[in-house]
Amino acid sequence: MKLVARFMKNESGATAIEYGLIAALISVAIIGGASAVGTGVNDGFTTIAGNL
Repeated sequence: MKLVARFMKNESGATAIEYGLIAALISVAIIGGASAVGTGVNDGFTTIAGNL
């Protein structure tokens, strides 16, 4: 019974999962931002190439 109670109080796994979710959200934000910037840069280079 003590083993079950100790297992229920252990929150180290939950903390690891929370850190994993935070890292995943940061990764998604970085990928989205890089994609938006890349599209803008590509459009700029296309305009410059067309003007040349």
